[in-house]
Amino acid sequence: MCAFTNEPLGTKSSTGVNPRLVAIAGPTGAGKSALALDLAEEFHGEIVNCDSLQLYRGFDIGTSKTPPGARRGIPHHLFDILPASREFSAGEYAKAARAAIGEIAARASLPIVVGGSGFYLRALLEGLPETPERDAELRAKLAQREQRRPGSLHRLLARLEPARARRIHERDIQKLIRALEIRILMRQPVLERSLATPWRGYSILKLGLDPDRAPLYTRLDERVRWMFTSGIVEEVRRLLAEGATGGEKPFESLGYKQALAHVRGQTTLEEAIASTQLETRRYAKRQWTWFRRDPEVRWLKGFGGDAAVRQQAFGALQSFYKTCL
Repeated sequence: MCAFTNEPLGTKSSTGVNPRLVAIAGPTGAGKSALALDLAEEFHGEIVNCDSLQLYRGFDIGTSKTPPGARRGIPHHLFDILPASREFSAGEYAKAARAAIGEIAARASLPIVVGGSGFYLRALLEGLPETPERDAELRAKLAQREQRRPGSLHRLLARLEPARARRIHERDIQKLIRALEIRILMRQPVLERSLATPWRGYSILKLGLDPDRAPLYTRLDERVRWMFTSGIVEEVRRLLAEGATGGEKPFESLGYKQALAHVRGQTTLEEAIASTQLETRRYAKRQWTWFRRDPEVRWLKGFGGDAAVRQQAFGALQSFYKTCL
């Protein structure tokens, strides 16, 4: 499917064809990175990160970040660009990703956006409504409220904006703070998505990986155990030794919050592993639900490393090139 084919942002080729962009979505553990590498190798592509945690330096094992030595010489963008202390909104991500994609397209390479952060992908492709900038004082008050009465932010948002509260997990404090910050500063419900301005100037193909649930959950459980046996606890200790407090946003993510709790003596190693496995399976289910709402996603049945899926993806991209001429 060719989308967003109106006037571009200065990146249309000399033939008058909009540059192409591929996005690979799907649940965690589905093999998005593996498929992206294969596509980039075959179609002269460059990979753009769309995982909110892989932006951070030092958070490698728990984010399943592709090591530099396994990147096959393919350029990777927006990996390891932030310190743990830096917060990065979806709007900031969209601005940085659009800049990277523009540079890739200008080199006549194929931008391949990869990751499971659905809200970041939406911000990139569909834009976001205009919202107030961050208010440090208000954010601090909201954080203090949650510390005094855990769960209070989610209950408050549920009263003010029930639909939005249903889309945010009660333990995702950063998203709750931002949602309430916007609601309080705007003094009205958050603007609907329909009022956002989509990004123009690219023909876009969205591919989604859809493995069977049982083997995916097995793979996720195995990956979590591998993370804990391969050094995520030591990674957390190193980050703390280098000056992190443990209160930074990346430490709220799956694996890292459990590893941090274990380092602080709050859980056993087996409890940390079991908790991460359970929450990772739940997270994968939420990702499925999110991406299933997008009618433009072309779903590929299986894992990204499967030969049959790879061939389907190659065929889809070849057709995409032909139909976008």
